[in-house]
Amino acid sequence: MRLIKETKIDFMAQIRLGVIISSVLIIAGLLSMIFQGGLRLSIDFKGGSMVAVKYIDEVDIDSIRDIMSAITIEGETYDFSKNEIKHFGDLSTVSLRLPIIVNQSKDFNQQIVEFLYDAFPEKVPVEKADFLLSIETVGPKIGAELSGKAYLAIITALVLILIYITIRFEYKFAIGAIAALAHDVIITLGIFSIMDFEISLSVVAAFLTIVGYSLNDTIVIFDRIRENIKSMRSSSFGTVINQSINSSLSRTIITSLTTFVVVFVLWVWGGEVIHNFAFAMLVGVIIGTYSSIFVASPIVLKLQANAKPKK
Repeated sequence: MRLIKETKIDFMAQIRLGVIISSVLIIAGLLSMIFQGGLRLSIDFKGGSMVAVKYIDEVDIDSIRDIMSAITIEGETYDFSKNEIKHFGDLSTVSLRLPIIVNQSKDFNQQIVEFLYDAFPEKVPVEKADFLLSIETVGPKIGAELSGKAYLAIITALVLILIYITIRFEYKFAIGAIAALAHDVIITLGIFSIMDFEISLSVVAAFLTIVGYSLNDTIVIFDRIRENIKSMRSSSFGTVINQSINSSLSRTIITSLTTFVVVFVLWVWGGEVIHNFAFAMLVGVIIGTYSSIFVASPIVLKLQANAKPKK
């Protein structure tokens, strides 16, 4: 079933509009990163601890911040009020992200749990075992190693894609595809910075998924361009690209909508753990579909040496 039939939209006439939209999104994201001193990385990359506890009644985050502003452990007083403290899942569950303290004791995090337990005695379960949900700790060396591997994974994926598309199509198609993928990742990172969301390993996995999704959509259009070049020899290359996008538009919209619906459900009801992953995918589906049409294809058009396809 074709959702959209016989469209004749001149997408290549909207290149300037696409450049404006992409430029605004990229510049806004980069400015946000500059003003915030970079992306907000999770403990996966920086190292630290995440403590999650569950009360039997709702607790106010500001109250948690107040008590965490002066917590004494082993004779030392710490101020953790400016660290990330938020509800986790529901209003009775709280998660705290704590930095690595030099020479901290092995039971440092456990003592923080004890402090949180004693601070609200009327809201805690009788059994302490029911109060603590999890304690996750990542050392700085492991965080640095994970960060390096994440960068390597993304760069390797882009290089392999460049090689694959160069072999399957032509070099100009590979440049267009890589530019679109870089465009998608940069804009998604910028939106994460603007929203002040954390970048974790699951978000990196979402970025790689976005790369694969966007590439799949781009290759479908490129395949159609390659087919139409042979059957539309008398037409300009811009006309060939427009016809190729229009003929695959129904498939693109159906695929994007079905993927968007699934990811949206994950984002709304998937829980806090998968929230950022699903949000990255939501942004990626929209930006990936857009870039296949308004980034990858226009770049191929600009790189085409002649106005007409080769005979």
